[in-house]
Amino acid sequence: MPKKIDKETINELYKLFATIDKPEDFELLFEDLCTFKEIEQMAGRIAAAKLFLEGKTYVQVMEETSISSATLSRVSRCVQHGEGYRKILSEQKKKKKFGLSLWLKEEDI
Repeated sequence: MPKKIDKETINELYKLFATIDKPEDFELLFEDLCTFKEIEQMAGRIAAAKLFLEGKTYVQVMEETSISSATLSRVSRCVQHGEGYRKILSEQKKKKKFGLSLWLKEEDI
């Protein structure tokens, strides 16, 4: 029976992501790590989260994205009750507003 991936191994993945400085490097890693469909699905979730954060309704987000209703429900719940989408997308929006690189760290601002 295969060994289950433990929390330490998952944390190593998060730490690896945190070390990436350029979008091109993220792209290279994601191309190796994920299928194209998985990357598309993640991009769709981000797009839906952005629309929810802009105040769009569930129906409007359904019309503008091609993700399933089950996935959309999860994204909606995470936007409402989670922290990840809201934190990261608001930081991205702030950086764009000031014309800063999206890859700058908070302490570099």
